[in-house]
Amino acid sequence: MAESPADDSDPTDHLPPNLRPLRILEILADAGMALSPADIARESGLPRATVHRLLTTLEAEGYASRDLDGRNWDAGPRASRLGWGLVSARQTVAERRIILRQLADDLRESCNLSVPDDDAMRYVERVETDWPLQIRLPVGSRVPLHCTASGKAWLASLEPARFAQLAARLELTPLTPKTLTTVAALSEEIARIREAGHAEDNEEMIEGMVAMAVPLRAPGGAVLGTVSFHAPRQRLDITAARARLGRLKQAAQALEASIRGE
Repeated sequence: MAESPADDSDPTDHLPPNLRPLRILEILADAGMALSPADIARESGLPRATVHRLLTTLEAEGYASRDLDGRNWDAGPRASRLGWGLVSARQTVAERRIILRQLADDLRESCNLSVPDDDAMRYVERVETDWPLQIRLPVGSRVPLHCTASGKAWLASLEPARFAQLAARLELTPLTPKTLTTVAALSEEIARIREAGHAEDNEEMIEGMVAMAVPLRAPGGAVLGTVSFHAPRQRLDITAARARLGRLKQAAQALEASIRGE
């Protein structure tokens, strides 16, 4: 039976109107995967028609995204930025910089925190190396998803259907001879990253630069962004960069513990 237009008066619709979109975002963030409107309605207690209407509004503003099949939903790019902003409110800039500074001192390379920003990753925190030779990408820089360690690490955190949807509309611009420029090649790379748990950039964005990145997860498991380092190949080739992966993961764990308030 079709639901009546008066669904908002349904006794199960117990949340105040201004909190309903937030509840839907919370459900999507906690799930870590695409959900159907029926799943969201069941979890929230809201009528399905109300869920459909709110999802459409959230999609228009970038807070929710349709899955490839057009039926299921996931958190959108603005929700990711909101999540990082909320984390930043709890975790002071000083705490983040101490962890990142310790990492940069140990690796003697520039280290970054990045978050998804539509079709790119944006640097929100950075500590430079003290080497005279370094590659400068200041806070606020936006770098492509398809040819950076941070971008590929975030792509690998997406559900396969959502990744396929995003990859189909990305401009896979060749920036170096090693840039992956087809969806098939990028998909193979993302599958490897999912299995390995980290992403690499072996001169794919800038000739002569290598980078490593690992995901930074919220308490519920959703990926908020990435922790990464990069270096000139004259100083650090990809094999030597891999040897520093354990220290990079330690820093990510320290940041996640700080997010949890530990």
